[in-house]
Amino acid sequence: MAAAAALEAVAPLGALWGLVQDFVMGQQEGPADQVAADVKSGSYTVLQVVEALGSSLENPEPQTRARGIQLLSQVLLQCHSLLLEKEVVHLILFYENRLKDHHLVIPSVLQGLRALSLCVALPPGLAVSVLKAIFQEVHVQSLPQVDRHTVYSIITNFMRTREEELKGLGADFTFGFIQVMDGEKDPRNLLVAFRIVYDLISRDYSLGPFVEELFEVTSCYFPIDFTPPPNDPHGIQREDLILSLRAVLASTPRFAEFLLPLLIEKVDSEILSAKLDSLQTLNACCAVYGQKELKDFLPSLWASIRREVFQTASERVEAEGLAALNSLTACLSRSVLRADAEDLLDSFLSNILQDCRHHLCEPDMKLVWPSAKLLQAAAGASARACDHITSDVLPLLLEQFHRHSQSNQRRTILEMILGFLKLQQKWSYEDKDERPLSGFKDQLCSLMFMALADPNTQLQLVGIRTLTVLGAHPDLLSSGDLELAVGHLYRLSFLEEDSQSWVAALEASGSLATLYPVAFSSHLVPKLAEDLCSEESDLARGDGPTRCSRHPRCLQALSAVSTHPSIVKETLPLLLQHLCQMNRGSVSPGTSEVIAVCQSLQQVAEKCQQDPESCWYFHQTAVPCLLALAVQASTPEKEHSVLKKVLLEDEVLATMASVIATATTHLSPDLAAQSVALIVPLFLDGNISFLPENSFSGRFQPFQDGSSGQRRLVALLMAFVCSLPRNVEIPQLNRLMQELLELSCCQSCPFSSTAAAKCFAGLLNKHPAGQELDEFLQLAVDKVEAGLSSGPCRSQAFTLLLWVTKALVLRYHPLSSCLTERLMGLLSDPELGPAAADGFSLLMSDCTDVLTRAGHAEVRIMFRQRFFTDNVPALVRGFHAAPQDVKPNYLKGLSHVLNRLPKPVLLPELPTLLSLLLEALSCPDSVVQLSTLSCLQPLLLEAPQVMSLHVDTLVTKFLTLSASPSMAVRIAALQCMHALTRLPTPVLLPYKPQVIRALAKPLDDKKRLVRKEAVSARGEWFLLGSPGS
Repeated sequence: MAAAAALEAVAPLGALWGLVQDFVMGQQEGPADQVAADVKSGSYTVLQVVEALGSSLENPEPQTRARGIQLLSQVLLQCHSLLLEKEVVHLILFYENRLKDHHLVIPSVLQGLRALSLCVALPPGLAVSVLKAIFQEVHVQSLPQVDRHTVYSIITNFMRTREEELKGLGADFTFGFIQVMDGEKDPRNLLVAFRIVYDLISRDYSLGPFVEELFEVTSCYFPIDFTPPPNDPHGIQREDLILSLRAVLASTPRFAEFLLPLLIEKVDSEILSAKLDSLQTLNACCAVYGQKELKDFLPSLWASIRREVFQTASERVEAEGLAALNSLTACLSRSVLRADAEDLLDSFLSNILQDCRHHLCEPDMKLVWPSAKLLQAAAGASARACDHITSDVLPLLLEQFHRHSQSNQRRTILEMILGFLKLQQKWSYEDKDERPLSGFKDQLCSLMFMALADPNTQLQLVGIRTLTVLGAHPDLLSSGDLELAVGHLYRLSFLEEDSQSWVAALEASGSLATLYPVAFSSHLVPKLAEDLCSEESDLARGDGPTRCSRHPRCLQALSAVSTHPSIVKETLPLLLQHLCQMNRGSVSPGTSEVIAVCQSLQQVAEKCQQDPESCWYFHQTAVPCLLALAVQASTPEKEHSVLKKVLLEDEVLATMASVIATATTHLSPDLAAQSVALIVPLFLDGNISFLPENSFSGRFQPFQDGSSGQRRLVALLMAFVCSLPRNVEIPQLNRLMQELLELSCCQSCPFSSTAAAKCFAGLLNKHPAGQELDEFLQLAVDKVEAGLSSGPCRSQAFTLLLWVTKALVLRYHPLSSCLTERLMGLLSDPELGPAAADGFSLLMSDCTDVLTRAGHAEVRIMFRQRFFTDNVPALVRGFHAAPQDVKPNYLKGLSHVLNRLPKPVLLPELPTLLSLLLEALSCPDSVVQLSTLSCLQPLLLEAPQVMSLHVDTLVTKFLTLSASPSMAVRIAALQCMHALTRLPTPVLLPYKPQVIRALAKPLDDKKRLVRKEAVSARGEWFLLGSPGS
């Protein structure tokens, strides 16, 4: 029995010995992983592996010893977590001793020590022992890169797990690491070494007397000058090294006395990258430095920064210089001073003022802007700095404004003043008497009003911006100033069309009306109301043409100032009253005038969305009024209304619908429920009781034998119900859906049937899943099939199919695939085929009126990608199987899908689909051509390798289309010719002469936009293959 047990024990050890021999003597790599796996599984212990390696570890040949230790190290790297404390002690003693061995052995020894540095069972004191041995026995910088990296890894592991032990070494640890790192050149190792230095400093290891040595061993790499080799597998970028080194240099104030002279030297050099790196590093240092560190270097730092801003040829250097000045000033501002200490901030700012102030007074104004930028950079650092500089510079700039008479010079000075005013906004002052601008209030207002009154547009624009900034300062503008300012804004709002000032005046009015609603209610709104009244009088007399420029401006001004709830309560009734007055005149207003009023109402509605109270006020005031006007226009009257015909036009109804939708989307569910309880019965039952002035001459029944005019108002119902929150219950929903379904297939009015189909689809999209939804869908499918099978209503049934399909595609409903297949089947229909192809554009694009996220529709993310995956293969199969006369429909549908697909999704499928896209370019339909060109242009930029395989076809097709009758196609084709130049140059060079000749023709195109694209494309082809291109 005992003999048998002994044989069983010897057998596996014999196998281990064989694996060891294969690795050490046979130079095979596989046995190492096998031994490690057997140790993990418990077949052997690490001690048995050492015993099996015994002869190899004592072999007189260094190569054999190295292979033996390499095997042990590889096993330890995989099994270090299994080691016991006693085993770790013996292994570390063994490896420390082997550090004195032949240099061929050292790499394997270091790998073993790296494995042991990861051991949880490492006894106290051994980490210090290992590092001392490495510092004493190994000349690290003579090792290959991978072995140096191993040493850094050992140090990193011990710093992470044995921090207190290493700190017990004191400055010896820092000195040892300095010796290890000194002379390192490999960027992979430098990233690790910089991290170790940063941890040494940030974790408070003792630097002792070696601060300067530690600085020297790292600063010798500054500034980083590294260009990664092409196809570098390690992915180390120059920026990685720059940021890592900067973190070290800016990690402690103790480096300041060595680092600041170095930074000054590099800023003063001629190398652009060195300037940028130095200024950015200075910026970072200011976050940890104090006055003590900066004191001796402030004059030199200021001189270097000033020179770079005054003389630089690089905007980046200027920007970094200004940022560094800002950081320096902020650093001096936050330092706590003793009572007897010198205030360095005060003296530093005085030096800046001394060097910059006189440039503000120079007649030629050459260095005005650089000086202003420097002063503003310093002033933006702290409240103290801002007060100091502003109180000194503002009087001077105010004086200079009056001294110069030319508008351009005044504009420059006012822009500088504006910069300082904006800086003052950053700081708050509890006591208004402490505010630096209080003493200059009257002078600033005088300057601003002079600028606003000046005929120079550019000076006006700066004056408007100054007014906006001054208005944002609390208590700076008096009531008299506000009244005068409002008067100027009113005047500027009615300047000629090509002036930029009226747009800026409207924007400023909106900003200031939020802060000063009483002033605008008192002084601006009454003037605008008076203008509207006079225009209504002009309209009644038939004097429309004389007021066409003021009327839209007046409406825009009313909507622009509707930024405060109290103003909305004045402007909204004015706009609605104006719309009603247009209805009562004797001369019919134009469509554009009614649309202009509705657009102003929409802008007011958008401004009200942020305030729930204003939103509800707008809704309950504007929506009933608009509905009343529309209902009145749709009902038969004895006296013909001048507005009736205009209000029922497609474009006007669409604009009114947009107002109602905007007024509804942000309602709370409770308030929306109140509104829906009134509006739905209006359309279903003709309940007009809630409408203002509801004494209409006839009944309102859009669904029950209503007139064509009444049915058109379903567009307004659509805008309302399709913008409601999803959780709002709609009364009489079953009846409403049936009525919409019936109207959607009515052939007498395409506008009404389309609005009904969209409304039906919008409600379907939001309806929760369940039996009721399934019933609605079955009704819709039955209606579609019945309509498509008969003659008169086929077009309306197709529109219903299209919108229901879109509603289901957006929410991933299972029935969407069946409806999409039905739509594909219609591509072969002689009558509906082209419309079905265009329908794919609707399915893939975002709508503006229904089925929008803003209107609370259920729009699932990546619905386009899913539609592409599910349906494009069927489209491709259908194209190949279709008769020749039907193929263009498939190409058009496919082009629409691909054109609206995110390009990262399309790129992997490009090789299989490109041939179809190229065929689509030969389709005579200009819509297909334009859609395909729009799809191909970004692909030329993002997938040049794939596209270059078809360069011959692409060049031919694009040049042919550059002579298309359609201007849009010509422009798109020329843009694609331009994008072709991104393909590899050797592929394009054979076509260069042909293309340059062909592109000469569109240079004479009758359309300017075509000529512009032709010049751009031809210029790129001319430069193709030239040096530097």
